[in-house]
Amino acid sequence: MSERVMPGRTDGLITLDVADALWVALTAGGAVPTTSEALTRSPAHARVGYVLLGGLVVATVRARGDQWSVREVEVRRAAADLNAVRMDRHDLVRIGPFRGAPRQECDEETPLRWRQRIAGELRELGSSERAARHEVGRPSHLAGVDWRRILVEQNRDGTRSWWLPRAVVRLLDAAEHAETQWVHAARTRQANAHVAEPPSHPRRARAAVDGRQPTSRQGPTTSPRPYNAELEGQLYSVLSRKPGTSRKVTQWACAVCHTAPATVLDHCHEHDYVRAPLCQSCNTQERPDHLYSNDIRVANRYRRLFDTDTDHWLRHWHRCPGCRARTTLPLPHLAAWTAHIACQSLRPTHRAPRGRKPCGVLRVSWTGSQQAPRSCLLTVAVDFCPSGEHRLLAQVPYREAVERFRHWLAETAPTVAAAAGPDRLDDLPAQPRPVIVDTNGEGLALF
Repeated sequence: MSERVMPGRTDGLITLDVADALWVALTAGGAVPTTSEALTRSPAHARVGYVLLGGLVVATVRARGDQWSVREVEVRRAAADLNAVRMDRHDLVRIGPFRGAPRQECDEETPLRWRQRIAGELRELGSSERAARHEVGRPSHLAGVDWRRILVEQNRDGTRSWWLPRAVVRLLDAAEHAETQWVHAARTRQANAHVAEPPSHPRRARAAVDGRQPTSRQGPTTSPRPYNAELEGQLYSVLSRKPGTSRKVTQWACAVCHTAPATVLDHCHEHDYVRAPLCQSCNTQERPDHLYSNDIRVANRYRRLFDTDTDHWLRHWHRCPGCRARTTLPLPHLAAWTAHIACQSLRPTHRAPRGRKPCGVLRVSWTGSQQAPRSCLLTVAVDFCPSGEHRLLAQVPYREAVERFRHWLAETAPTVAAAAGPDRLDDLPAQPRPVIVDTNGEGLALF
């Protein structure tokens, strides 16, 4: 190592090798695993003027000769932010592969594009196990995060899928957004410097244009703005066809977590109304398993929406004027609520090492649709019962489920219930839209 990191000298420049060692030392006790070559191995590329560490952009400086350096204080700040991240390894978000999903817009000058990178590497290597064994001693990373150590691969019925902890997905989404903002801001500064540079400083102007010397150590000054119901009442089928909609969505912060930048436009599939822009993490959390099939499993991640974050999610679902006016939820969400809340007392338990454990996994199916309430019937059952004795728990007519939900909503979230009701909107169609079928059962095209 060419130089030592001095604990008291936190405002000076350090080489990339020293910064790598400092990054590893500072993040060793964090929940998110990191790599030892965060600043010197691809996709980090110091010559473009910055590197990504966690969710932050760290500017690079060419100090002397061809040696690139970074400010030690910025490395420490990025490490402190990463160490503050709390990661639940059981709270997973599916990151691919998705058949039939639309390609997301990406800026060719922002090389992170972490979803495409992971998909490309895993398709090439064939499986996460082979990926983990590939190039032993040469860690692969994204923004300094060693994603291979926390990647989960599942294979069900011959279908392979890849999953990462939700906290890491949000972190990488934030890094990608920060990178895009930094590149756009740097491009604007370079263009302005090129126009305003007097003829007596041609060398400095050329350096600013070709990117050999960064014009500023500061990152982007803009951040996603809060969503204030600008799209309320608009139809997704109309809005999604307008050019530039996807780029406009990224200007907002997620309307649920209010921290990550939005990437998708969530909408009600039964009424076609736009709800709000969401980040990928919240959009995946909101999605029921087996979307808009005739049955869903009420997974742990989905049940939490009716427990710890009830008020936020009910308010989000009622951003759809159709659901709000009818004081209900879309059929898959209402089915999940019926299984988890209305039938909770019917779910048996079994002995476990630490007390008793709820039996199996809840599953709810339905016949008919919400367009014919009299014939729509919800059937709540238990899958994977340890003793094989429990199957059918209850059969609840659709109208009864709606009535139960209205009473529960009034008690649980009175402010949300107060904003609902048939008198809140007069121009709703007499019949809701038919349920949109997800033909492949795993694409994100509906979001």
